[in-house]
Amino acid sequence: MISGRALGGNPISPPLFEAGTRGHCCGVTDDHDAGAQRLGRALGWFSLGRGIAQISAPHAVGRLSGVDDSAQASAVVPLMGVRELVQAAGLLRGHHPRWWEWTRVAGDAIDLTLLGVTLRHRGGERRRRTTVAAAAVVGITAVDLYAASRTAGTTRSNSALRLQSSITINRGVDEVYRFWRDFENLPRFMAHLESVRVTGEKRSHWTAKGPAGSTVGWDAEIVVEMPDALITWRSLNAADVTNAGSVRFSPAPRQRCTEVRVELEYAPPGGRVGTAIAALFGESPGQQVRDDLRRFKQVIETGEVVRSEGSPGGTSVRQQLKQRPAQPAPTRR
Repeated sequence: MISGRALGGNPISPPLFEAGTRGHCCGVTDDHDAGAQRLGRALGWFSLGRGIAQISAPHAVGRLSGVDDSAQASAVVPLMGVRELVQAAGLLRGHHPRWWEWTRVAGDAIDLTLLGVTLRHRGGERRRRTTVAAAAVVGITAVDLYAASRTAGTTRSNSALRLQSSITINRGVDEVYRFWRDFENLPRFMAHLESVRVTGEKRSHWTAKGPAGSTVGWDAEIVVEMPDALITWRSLNAADVTNAGSVRFSPAPRQRCTEVRVELEYAPPGGRVGTAIAALFGESPGQQVRDDLRRFKQVIETGEVVRSEGSPGGTSVRQQLKQRPAQPAPTRR
């Protein structure tokens, strides 16, 4: 039960996780295969056109991206075009499409990183053009992630990840447990989570942010509950993100402090390869768990999540694009 993907804690046995995955399809239909192949070929043609443009008209591409004032752009843009042509050849040939689709995602990550650096050194009209270019690449990345995940979507249960993290909070066990047990509090500190709706004594429905403005959802049930000590859960059949795990609450050595220990097992979309690529965007599952626990500590101890002016929304590439220069505090008259 955690942010964006799911969050949780305590050792999870394989039978518990398998119980949460029953009912999921283990095979790929012919329609699914045909659709994935068509999408892969469409991306191949897109790469071909993009590569030709970057090689034949690098100055025009640089102008559209707001980097026409950079001496390095005349060399970098054609190299990006060569990359696109290589990816186009791989996708259009149809051999190992999954691998080529993930190379496109990796290329998107590089492009976003370069545009993020560019934004810090641009102003006025060039900054606007770079922002538009970055937004376009984010959209392309979403399509590439969808294509790669769709190709690999049938191997989810075989690539489950196990994560764990802990944090010490300067509040008593009873207070920390009560706040967490009210699941509708969780979106306050789980950055990717949109809502949690309690549907029964042991059941709840979770809605989280997905790529390109989409949402994912799942129903979860509490398997074991020990007041002020332990909550374990599992997702139910037909979950968009299959997950299971638990969270433990125990007194810390210091007086009135609580150690919160989370352990999670879940099947990431796109498998382990998708998880590795997501890390390029600052979206690794392990980092999500740690960030969510840190925000949980802030909410419990101060009543709000503290964000710096320099990094208002986290450390991912997507959030770094939203950075703004620090501003002096307004003067009072």
